[in-house]
Amino acid sequence: KAIALSTDEERAADIFRALGNPARVRIISELARRQACVSDLVDVLPLAQSTVSQHLKVLKEAGLIRGTLEGPTACYCLEPEAIQWLARFTADICCPPAGCG
Repeated sequence: KAIALSTDEERAADIFRALGNPARVRIISELARRQACVSDLVDVLPLAQSTVSQHLKVLKEAGLIRGTLEGPTACYCLEPEAIQWLARFTADICCPPAGCG
Protein backbone atom coordinates (compact mmCIF):
# COMPACT_ATOMS: atom_id res chain seq x y z
CA LYS A 1 0.00 0.00 0.00
CA ALA A 2 1.40 3.40 -1.02
CA ILE A 3 2.07 6.01 1.64
CA ALA A 4 1.43 9.68 0.86
CA LEU A 5 4.53 11.83 0.71
CA SER A 6 4.98 14.57 3.28
CA THR A 7 5.46 18.18 2.31
CA ASP A 8 9.11 17.90 3.40
CA GLU A 9 9.64 14.89 1.12
CA GLU A 10 8.07 16.73 -1.81
CA ARG A 11 10.19 19.81 -1.13
CA ALA A 12 13.33 17.70 -0.89
CA ALA A 13 12.52 15.98 -4.18
CA ASP A 14 12.07 19.36 -5.90
CA ILE A 15 15.38 20.62 -4.51
CA PHE A 16 17.32 17.45 -5.33
CA ARG A 17 15.85 17.46 -8.85
CA ALA A 18 17.04 21.05 -9.29
CA LEU A 19 20.50 20.09 -8.01
CA GLY A 20 20.64 17.09 -10.35
CA ASN A 21 22.75 18.98 -12.89
CA PRO A 22 26.46 19.76 -12.33
CA ALA A 23 26.09 23.27 -13.75
CA ARG A 24 23.37 24.08 -11.24
CA VAL A 25 25.50 22.73 -8.39
CA ARG A 26 28.32 25.00 -9.61
CA ILE A 27 25.95 27.98 -9.70
CA ILE A 28 24.91 27.26 -6.10
CA SER A 29 28.61 27.06 -5.13
CA GLU A 30 29.32 30.39 -6.80
CA LEU A 31 26.33 32.03 -5.12
CA ALA A 32 27.45 30.66 -1.75
CA ARG A 33 30.53 32.87 -2.14
CA ARG A 34 28.84 36.03 -3.42
CA GLN A 35 25.84 37.58 -5.07
CA ALA A 36 26.31 37.32 -8.82
CA CYS A 37 24.71 38.64 -11.96
CA VAL A 38 24.10 36.44 -14.97
CA SER A 39 27.17 37.85 -16.72
CA ASP A 40 29.34 36.96 -13.69
CA LEU A 41 28.15 33.36 -13.87
CA VAL A 42 28.66 33.18 -17.64
CA ASP A 43 32.27 34.25 -17.02
CA VAL A 44 32.95 31.23 -14.74
CA LEU A 45 30.84 28.58 -16.50
CA PRO A 46 31.55 27.11 -19.92
CA LEU A 47 27.94 27.80 -20.93
CA ALA A 48 26.04 30.29 -23.05
CA GLN A 49 24.10 33.07 -21.34
CA SER A 50 20.77 31.51 -22.34
CA THR A 51 21.78 28.18 -20.78
CA VAL A 52 22.89 29.85 -17.54
CA SER A 53 19.59 31.74 -17.45
CA GLN A 54 17.66 28.49 -17.86
CA HIS A 55 19.60 26.89 -14.99
CA LEU A 56 18.91 29.94 -12.83
CA LYS A 57 15.21 29.63 -13.61
CA VAL A 58 15.19 25.99 -12.41
CA LEU A 59 17.02 26.92 -9.19
CA LYS A 60 14.66 29.83 -8.57
CA GLU A 61 11.58 27.65 -9.14
CA ALA A 62 12.97 25.18 -6.59
CA GLY A 63 13.26 28.05 -4.10
CA LEU A 64 17.04 27.79 -3.75
CA ILE A 65 17.87 31.26 -5.07
CA ARG A 66 16.26 34.63 -5.45
CA GLY A 67 16.85 37.27 -8.05
CA THR A 68 16.68 41.02 -8.27
CA LEU A 69 16.74 43.29 -11.27
CA GLU A 70 19.41 45.96 -11.26
CA GLY A 71 18.51 47.97 -14.32
CA PRO A 72 18.58 45.56 -17.25
CA THR A 73 20.68 43.04 -15.31
CA ALA A 74 19.39 40.18 -13.17
CA CYS A 75 21.47 39.35 -10.10
CA TYR A 76 21.04 36.35 -7.83
CA CYS A 77 21.82 35.17 -4.33
CA LEU A 78 21.03 32.09 -2.27
CA GLU A 79 17.70 31.87 -0.47
CA PRO A 80 18.97 31.43 3.12
CA GLU A 81 15.85 29.73 4.48
CA ALA A 82 15.93 27.10 1.73
CA ILE A 83 19.64 26.39 2.22
CA GLN A 84 19.19 26.09 6.00
CA TRP A 85 16.19 23.80 5.50
CA LEU A 86 18.21 21.61 3.10
CA ALA A 87 21.08 21.42 5.60
CA ARG A 88 18.70 20.25 8.35
CA PHE A 89 16.96 17.76 6.05
CA THR A 90 20.22 16.20 4.86
CA ALA A 91 21.64 16.15 8.40
CA ASP A 92 18.61 14.09 9.47
CA ILE A 93 19.35 11.62 6.66
CA CYS A 94 23.09 11.49 7.26
CA CYS A 95 22.96 11.29 11.04
CA PRO A 96 19.75 9.54 12.06
CA PRO A 97 19.12 9.18 15.78
CA ALA A 98 19.12 5.38 15.58
CA GLY A 99 21.50 3.52 13.30
CA CYS A 100 20.84 0.38 11.34
CA GLY A 101 21.23 -2.64 13.61
